[in-house]
Amino acid sequence: MDEQALLGLNPNADADFRQRALAYFEQLKISQDAWQVCAEALAQSIYSDDHIKFFCFQVLEHQIKFKYSELTEVQQQLIRETLITWLQAQMLNPQPEKTFIRNKAAQVFALLFVTEYLTKWPKFFFDILSVVDLNPRGVDMYLRILMAVDAELVDRDVVHTSEASYYFALTLEARRNTLLKDTMREQCIPSLVESWYQILQNYQYNNSELTCQCLEVVGAYVSWIDLSLIANERFINMLLGHMSVEVLREEACDCLFEIVNKGMDPIDKTKLVESLCQVLQSAGLFSIDQEDDVDFLARFSKLVNGMGQALIASWTKLIKNGDMKSAQDTLQAIEAKVALMLQLLIHEDDDISSNIIGFCYDYLHILKQLSALSDQQKANVEAIMLAVMKKLTYDEEYNFENEGEDEAMFVEYRKQLKLLLDRLAQVSPELLLASVRRVFNTTLQNWQTTRFMEVEVAIRLLYMLAEALPVSHGAHFSGDVTKATALQDMMRTLVTSGVSAYQHTSVTLEFFETVVRYEKFFAVEPQHIPTVLMAFLDQRGLRHSSPKVRSRTAYLFSRFVKSLNKQMNPFIEDVLNRIQDLMELSPPENGYQALLSSDDQLFIYETAGVLIVNSEYSAERKQVLMRNLLTPLMEKFKVLLEKLMMAQDEDRQMALADCLNHAVGFASRTSKAFSNKQTVKQCGCSEVYLDCLQTFLPALSCPLQKEVLRSGVRTFLHRMIICLEEEVLPFIPSASEHMLKDCEAKDLQEFIPLINQITAKFKTQVSPFLQQMFMPLLHAIFEVLLLPAEENDQSAALEKQMLRRSYFAFLQTVTGSGMSEVIANQGAENVERVLFTVIQGAVDYPDPIAQKTCFIILSKLVELWGGKDGPVGFADFVYKHIVPACFLAPLKQTFDLADAQTVLALSECAVTLKTIHLKR
Repeated sequence: MDEQALLGLNPNADADFRQRALAYFEQLKISQDAWQVCAEALAQSIYSDDHIKFFCFQVLEHQIKFKYSELTEVQQQLIRETLITWLQAQMLNPQPEKTFIRNKAAQVFALLFVTEYLTKWPKFFFDILSVVDLNPRGVDMYLRILMAVDAELVDRDVVHTSEASYYFALTLEARRNTLLKDTMREQCIPSLVESWYQILQNYQYNNSELTCQCLEVVGAYVSWIDLSLIANERFINMLLGHMSVEVLREEACDCLFEIVNKGMDPIDKTKLVESLCQVLQSAGLFSIDQEDDVDFLARFSKLVNGMGQALIASWTKLIKNGDMKSAQDTLQAIEAKVALMLQLLIHEDDDISSNIIGFCYDYLHILKQLSALSDQQKANVEAIMLAVMKKLTYDEEYNFENEGEDEAMFVEYRKQLKLLLDRLAQVSPELLLASVRRVFNTTLQNWQTTRFMEVEVAIRLLYMLAEALPVSHGAHFSGDVTKATALQDMMRTLVTSGVSAYQHTSVTLEFFETVVRYEKFFAVEPQHIPTVLMAFLDQRGLRHSSPKVRSRTAYLFSRFVKSLNKQMNPFIEDVLNRIQDLMELSPPENGYQALLSSDDQLFIYETAGVLIVNSEYSAERKQVLMRNLLTPLMEKFKVLLEKLMMAQDEDRQMALADCLNHAVGFASRTSKAFSNKQTVKQCGCSEVYLDCLQTFLPALSCPLQKEVLRSGVRTFLHRMIICLEEEVLPFIPSASEHMLKDCEAKDLQEFIPLINQITAKFKTQVSPFLQQMFMPLLHAIFEVLLLPAEENDQSAALEKQMLRRSYFAFLQTVTGSGMSEVIANQGAENVERVLFTVIQGAVDYPDPIAQKTCFIILSKLVELWGGKDGPVGFADFVYKHIVPACFLAPLKQTFDLADAQTVLALSECAVTLKTIHLKR
C-alpha cells in the first residue's frame, strides 16, 4: 500500500495529506485487486494504526456492497476467511480494538450476511458462534454483528440507494429482507435466542456492558421473531431480576418495553402485561420516589406508557369484537395503572412526565367514549387536570432572555400538555372550567405576593380555555350562560386587577396575548378598553424595557385595534398622538437606539392607518390625519436621498438605503388599512399617496444601492396599483424606464410581475404603454439571458431559468388579457422572434413549468390568430412550427411523465393541438 497516502488518514494530518488519502481511497475502490491487499492486512494484523484498519474495512465494505458479484468463488471464500481470521485474532489480542473499528467490522459482517446467507453461507451465525464461544471479546463482536444485521433487515432509516431508483429498490430490498428473516426464523433464531440466554446468565453479575448489549439485541429482535421464545418464564424472570440491578435496569426496561410493544392477540396481551405488572409491583417498582435515578425513571415511565397503551389497544379491539366481558377486565387492568401513571405525570423531571403523556391521553379518550363516569374515574380526571396545571408552570431556571435548548424542550413539552388539556375539556368541560376558574381567581387575588410562574400559568390557563372549549368566531361571551359568565368574570378580573403591571416578561406577554385572544369581551364590557389601551401604550407594553415584549406587543396592539374597529372611535386622536414618537424614522447617524425595530414599526404604521381609515371622521379629516402621518416620512425621504447621493463610504450608503427602504415600506403598510368598503378615494386620501409616489420615484434613478431602493419602490407601486387604480397610470412609464436601466436577472424577474399586474388589471387602458415598452423589456430580458455564465455556476443557471419563466408568464398575461395586438404591432420580424422563443421554450428547455406556460400561449395565439382573418403567415407558422412542437416536446428524453408539472405541460400541449383542430 502507498504508505505516504496512508499518513493522510490520521485526523491530525494536514490538508494535502488528507486529500491524497481520499484520492488513494477512490483509486483502491476502482482497482480490481486492491481489496485483497486490505484483506491480507486485516487477516495478518499488518498495521497497528487504527485509522488504517478502519480504512481497510471501508475498502472491503465497498467491494461487498458494489462489486461482489464480479468476484470468483475463490475470492469470495477469501473474504469469508479474512473476516473469520480477524474475528479469531480479536480474542488473542492483548488490547481490544477501538469501538469505531468493531462497529465498522460488524457492518462488514452484516453486509456479507445479507449477500451470502441465503446461498453460500447458511451457517453464518453458527460459524461465528463456534469461533467466539463465551469469550467476552468474541461475545462483544457477536452482539455488534447481530445489531448490524438487524439494522440491515429492519431499520427503515437506512437508505441504501439513490433517490431515483429508491422506490423500486425499496420493494426489492423489502422482499429480500422478508426472505432473510423467514429463513432465519426457520434455521437459526431458536439457537440465537439460546445463545442470548447463555450470555445473559453467564455475564449478568460480572460484565454489565455485555449484559446491556445483549438486552439491546433481545429488544431489537423481539419485534420480528416468535414472541414465545422470549416471553417465557425463564427469560422474563431473568429480565425482572435485572430490573433491580442498578447497572442493568435501564436496558432491561427497554427490553421489556419492546416485548410489551409486540403485536399479539388482545386477551394474551392483557395477560402478559398483567403478569409483568404483578412482578414489578411486588418488586416495589410502582412506588415512585422523587429522589430515584431520573435516567432509570425516564425509561420506566416509557415502559409503563407502553403497557398502558398496549392495554388500551387491547380494550379497543375487544370492544370492536363485541367481547364485553374481556373488555371490562382489560378496563379494570387499565384503571389499576392510573395511580402509577399520575405519579409519573406529576414527577418534577419533565422527561419522565413527557414519556407517560401518551397513556394519559389515550386513557382520557376511553373515558370520553363511556356513557357515564364512576366516582373514581371523575377523581382520576380531576387528578390529571391538577397535574397538567402544575406541570405547565415554568421553573426557576428557565432563561427568558436567552432561550436555549432546555427552554425549547420545555416549550415542546408544554405543547404536549396542551393536547392533554384539550382532551380533558372533551371529557369534562364543566370540571375544566371550574378548576381553571378556581386557580385563576385564587392567584389573581394575591398576584402582588405570588411568584411569577404561578401568575403566568393562571393567565395561561385562561388563554388555553379558548381552544379547549372552542366556539365559532370567538363568540365566548354568548351562548352557554355558565361558560360565558365564567369567562367574562375572569376577563374582568384580568383587566381590572392591575396584573398587567407585574414585573416579569412572561406575565406581561401572557396578559397581552390573552386580552387579544378574547377581544370579543370588549364588545360586552367596552368600559375596560381605555385601561387596556394604556397598558399597550405605556411601560407595560410598547415602552417596556424588554425588546422582546415591545416587539410582540407591537404585533398584538395592531390585532387588538383591528378587532375593536368602531369601538376605537373615541380614542383615535389620543392614540395617534401617543404613538407618534414610536413611528419616527431613525436615520443611521442618530446613534440612539429606537424603541422598536423597523419590522415592529410596520405594525404601528398599519395600526395608525387602520385607526384613520376605520374612523367615523369625514373624508377631509381622514385626509388631514393621513397627511400628518405620511408627511414626516416624505420629508425625511427627500433629505436621506440627497445624503445617499453624496455618500462615499459603502457601509453608510447601505445604512441610508435601508432607511429609505423602511420609509417606503411604512407608507406602503398604511395602505393595508383600505378595503373595498373603504377605498382610498372614498377616504379622500388619493392625493396623499400620489404625493408619496412623486417623492419615492426619484429613488429609481439613484445609481447607488439600486437593488434595495428598487425593491422598496416596486413593492409600493404594487400596493398603489391596488389602492389608487387608474390614478397610478401616469407614473408607470417613467418608473418602468428607470427600472429597465442596467438591470440584472433578479431585477427583471421582480419587475415583470409588476407589469403583469398592470396588464391584468387595466387591460386595454395600458395597451399603448405596453406596445411602447414591449420590445425594450424583451431586449433587456434577452440581453441577460444571452450573458455567458460558467458551466458549474448553478445560481446563475437558476436565475436564468426563473427569468425565462417570468418572460413566458408576461407573454401569457398579455395574450390572456386579450391584448395580442401588443405583440402583433411590433413588426413582422419582432413578432417572429417572439414566436420562436415560445416554440423554443415549449421544446428545448427541460423546465416543465415554462413548457406548460408556452403551450398556453401557443393555444391562445392559435385561438386569436388561427382563423381566416389572422396575421399573414401565421397559418404557415402553425403547421411548420406549432404542430411539430406538440410532438417534439413529449418525445424529448427529459420529458418525465413521473413528474406532475410535466403531466400538466402535456395536457396543455394536447389543448394546443385541439385548438388547432377547431380553428383550422
